[in-house]
Amino acid sequence: MEDLGKRHEWSEAWQIAAVYVGTVIGAGFATGREIMEFFTRYGTAGTVGIIISGCLFIWGGARLMVMARRIGAASYDELNRYLFGNMLSPFVTLVMTVMIAGVTAVMIAGAGAVFEEQLGWTRQAGVALTLGLALLVMLLDRKGLFGVNVFVVPMMMILSVAVWIKMMMAGDLCRPDIAASDYSLKAMLSPFSYAAFNLAMAQAVLVPVAREAASERAVKRGAMLGGGILTGLLLLNHIVLLSFPQKDGYDIPMAEVVRAFFAMLYWLYVVVIYGEIFTSVIGGLFGLARQARIWVPISGKGIGVLLVLVFTAVSPFHYGELLSFIYPLFGYISLALLWLLWRRKMPR
Repeated sequence: MEDLGKRHEWSEAWQIAAVYVGTVIGAGFATGREIMEFFTRYGTAGTVGIIISGCLFIWGGARLMVMARRIGAASYDELNRYLFGNMLSPFVTLVMTVMIAGVTAVMIAGAGAVFEEQLGWTRQAGVALTLGLALLVMLLDRKGLFGVNVFVVPMMMILSVAVWIKMMMAGDLCRPDIAASDYSLKAMLSPFSYAAFNLAMAQAVLVPVAREAASERAVKRGAMLGGGILTGLLLLNHIVLLSFPQKDGYDIPMAEVVRAFFAMLYWLYVVVIYGEIFTSVIGGLFGLARQARIWVPISGKGIGVLLVLVFTAVSPFHYGELLSFIYPLFGYISLALLWLLWRRKMPR
């Protein structure tokens, strides 16, 4: 009986880790644009930044989820009330809601970019298909969220390792002429703003998931597993991008890396990239729907339909431009969350 309980705990920990990883490695991470923006542009200094970010993901993810669980938070608004106090929390929650909506818009635009750049479809058709599928998954609520992530995350891990090994065997990884360093102030702040930004965005999903988990130990294990996987994937993809000279000309550089070095897996990788984008679209919509239920007396299904209609407006926007502007800006705003996660006492 005890062994059965342990197996169930580890199974739930893996599900939590998969949701954590799937929420973070969305449009920006899976396509490579986000990794370039925060790390690869700084060369080998970006590698150090990834190690720092990875430690923050493990520590911050566990602290955020355990804190939310202990205060019984059902949404990120309730966690913000504990972190920022009653006076500031309504403003912080509003800002975070705008940020989550903005990032979800970037992810939806990223789905359109996959169809446009890799498949030759129109961007609007890709956005419409993504939103239609997202609505179907949202109707399944938490089961749909877990189901998609548990399938897509292992595929992303396997393909990232396969591409890294292929480039290593070809002798193209990290040649000295392409590994310049940039130790500017922006490069130093980048790992902190990246981790803060992703924790702020992920809390929309992680807070309700932590509350509904069977035990606190499963939550801690899930955070450690998720943070470790994120660190490994960041390092692999950063080293691959660092070794690809033509990366700056594409919205989805990782797909072009695979096309150049691993053509036989190209279409599978495009599907996985789309799957990762899709998991983050669902995560964003899921978190926004949970928060909206507190503000507006509408059923969950009604809110899902309303959100999908609102996000159809992002189809004209260009993915790369949206990401380059929104992500770094939101990263600096989110540093306050990281600071308060460290400063606030863990409730008993």
